[in-house]
Amino acid sequence: MNDRIQDGSPAGESSTRWRPEVLAFIEAHRRDGHRSARLDPLGVSRPADPTLLDPQRFGLQPGDWLSPRGTPLWSARTVADLDRALKAVYCGGLALDASAVRDPSRRDWLHHAMESAPPGAGGAAERLALLDRLIRAQGWEEHVAQAFPHAKRFSLEGNETLIPLLDALCEAAAGHGVRRVFLGMPHRGRVNVLVNLMGFPPARVLDFFDPKSPHPERHTDLIYHLGGERELDTPQGRLTLTLAHNPSHLQSVHPVLTGLARACQDALGRERADQDGRRLVLPLMLHGDAAFAGQGVVMETLMLGGKPGYTVGGTVHVIINNQVGFTEPNPMSAWPAQYCTDVTRMVDAPVLRLNADEPEQALRAAAIALDWRSRFGADIVIDLIGYRRLGHSESDVPALTRPRIHAQTQTHPTVVDRYAAALRADRVLPPATDMASHVTRSRVRAHQVFSDPAMPESDDAPSALRRPGEVPPLDLAGVQALIDPMTRLPAGFEPHAMVRTLTDHWRRMAGLADPPLRADWCFAENLAYATMLQGGLNVRISGMDVRRGTFLHRQAVWTSQASRESEPVAFVPLRQIGAGHFDIFNSPLSEEAVLGFEYGYSVAATRTLTVWEAQFGDFVNGAQVFVDQYISSGEEKWGDTSSLVMLLPHGNEGIGPDHSSGYLSRFLQLCGEDNLRVACPSTAAQWFHLLRRQAFDTLRKPLVVMSPKGTLYHEQASHAEIADLTGGRFQTVIDDASVELPAQVERLLLCSGKVAHDLERGRRSVARADLALARIEQFYPFPSEELVALFARYPRLVEITWVQEEHRQQGAWTFIREQMDAVLPQHVQLRCVARRANGSGATSSHALHQLEQVELVARALGEA
Repeated sequence: MNDRIQDGSPAGESSTRWRPEVLAFIEAHRRDGHRSARLDPLGVSRPADPTLLDPQRFGLQPGDWLSPRGTPLWSARTVADLDRALKAVYCGGLALDASAVRDPSRRDWLHHAMESAPPGAGGAAERLALLDRLIRAQGWEEHVAQAFPHAKRFSLEGNETLIPLLDALCEAAAGHGVRRVFLGMPHRGRVNVLVNLMGFPPARVLDFFDPKSPHPERHTDLIYHLGGERELDTPQGRLTLTLAHNPSHLQSVHPVLTGLARACQDALGRERADQDGRRLVLPLMLHGDAAFAGQGVVMETLMLGGKPGYTVGGTVHVIINNQVGFTEPNPMSAWPAQYCTDVTRMVDAPVLRLNADEPEQALRAAAIALDWRSRFGADIVIDLIGYRRLGHSESDVPALTRPRIHAQTQTHPTVVDRYAAALRADRVLPPATDMASHVTRSRVRAHQVFSDPAMPESDDAPSALRRPGEVPPLDLAGVQALIDPMTRLPAGFEPHAMVRTLTDHWRRMAGLADPPLRADWCFAENLAYATMLQGGLNVRISGMDVRRGTFLHRQAVWTSQASRESEPVAFVPLRQIGAGHFDIFNSPLSEEAVLGFEYGYSVAATRTLTVWEAQFGDFVNGAQVFVDQYISSGEEKWGDTSSLVMLLPHGNEGIGPDHSSGYLSRFLQLCGEDNLRVACPSTAAQWFHLLRRQAFDTLRKPLVVMSPKGTLYHEQASHAEIADLTGGRFQTVIDDASVELPAQVERLLLCSGKVAHDLERGRRSVARADLALARIEQFYPFPSEELVALFARYPRLVEITWVQEEHRQQGAWTFIREQMDAVLPQHVQLRCVARRANGSGATSSHALHQLEQVELVARALGEA
């Protein structure tokens, strides 16, 4: 019988198709081969139905002859030959799970990749080099265990194949033209990677384990949190390898990594206009199996990869799968098919499942993964399935919770022993080779090298406290030269009525049309960005609805109302001027991954002002890990500097407790050693100068802004004259310019933000000469010198009242009270007037809010 039928084929043939039962047999292996593959080194996972891929199930007998001319699958002549070939390709130590890939052409490509590179050993030299890398990985673990038996190192034992897998991925990346690899990973195996891949001085690494270290001051973080950078020479060329720092929140580094990679891709893409930056930079993300499946930031980051502004041309993921999360079993299950990688189905990512005891297959997996990424610019996963020889950390007693599995891991041969046995069987390694002695010699060499007491001096010392640098000046002519092209619409563009009004107002604010108009917050912000772009800096803004602005406050992208296209015509005013590049992206409904991404971007993009805006300040709750573990402490721990701007709309406006507060008190608790900038501007001019100061300052610090909401945007008293923008600078403290006789002032009201305008109206209504009103516009670094000068202006001062919209337990009061100890004049009393505590700290209706605001002002003025 003819086994081939016209008009179809298995991978690799284009002109023929086999008869239905043979084709069904092949397709079953392609679809379900991974469920019958020998993937679990310990053999404890639940296997699939053993008859799932039996030829007889498809009406085929092993002795049946196929075409006399053979088959594309390595000249199989009988069903038995074909069965063996298919089992070798799809059911061995490397298996393909393409069930998430919905595009049939991509599935065909994967099948061709698997079938055109049949499993087989490389040359003797390549195999011996692979053995040497495994010996080094195992030797390092044994050396640390011997030198510091109680040290917590999160051993790689059971997954040592990770080291040659990373070697192969870097080599394959270089072969595809990649020049920069950003690597992220949690704890498991990280110390081994630091030494055997990143080239960390072993003495530096071991010093972190030594309780008697002569340099404990250098241990700003745990060794298995640290990253680094090196120039890596591979047979395919040189590349820069960067391992991102990562705290104990395991998968949190995932979006940070993609942000780092995207920033580098953008920079290289602009420098090399003839090349795609995505092709030059590879994000390579390692995961733990339980955390990968369990932490929501993974799903958020996977989703980001398909969104404009966040794409990175595909991430290669490697799961260090030891089938347990701390003490909770997390076994692979082929029947029913349940895997820790199932979350990647949301991005149609194929999974290459790899037995960690078969290191040669790691080389094949790396080649396929990089070919896929290069061709499709999409994510792919390598699931390195191993086991954990020891406990979660080396101080654990795994037998308490997993006695059977632990006993099995202790008797299971190491990957070095298993691979050496295979090489001896193939006569690549002499029969009498004693691998134990090889590993011992590796440990001895390690001791000789690793005991070197020399320690490199750290370059990561935090910067000294200093004032921000100078900001380039701006005059009226410069303002007009920027605003004019921003307000000239292209032919055929039909603006919305609000946009038409906006362009008219901007021209009047800039003095390009009559009558003149005071500059509002929208104008001030857009003009600030324009000056940055003109100065050669880049600007990147992201967050929910930032293109328009939640409060209609930004209007950075204008959409033609005449457009009938599915993609409407847009006009971006800030792209009409300047040497810098302006990007603004509406983010998905995510805070955690997006803020992590923008932090990573800001670390890598030193000439870009990176801005993340929350729709409401309380939305930052969803990203608290990045505030605590990266933004506020990354420079101190790792030397990673960032000038990220976080805009958190803040202020009671009668819309309930959830959307009133940006949690100012929480950010002030994180301040120390000049790690943050925390500001609360009260005028459009202050907003303008604050943003410009942040962009042009060479001292890079994250900036947290308790930014305006709807009420303040529409507060006429907060708008500015154009001279306020072209002249002056950001003032950390604003004095009361209306006081004519400072010597008569006995009471001083201090506040921040929009409550200042309520207090000003109240003060005018009582007309008291003994009362002054001043504003603190920057909380941290605390403006001590400015406040001393302010208090000196009022020699008869007897009482200072801090006024805040929040109740006493929130807001800035506790921070102000502590900081005032160093600047408060003698015999001056300090007190606080705050919103009365109602359990939530904010009002639930506009009417109630107005009553509370009136009462707050009255109490502050001493009238209630």
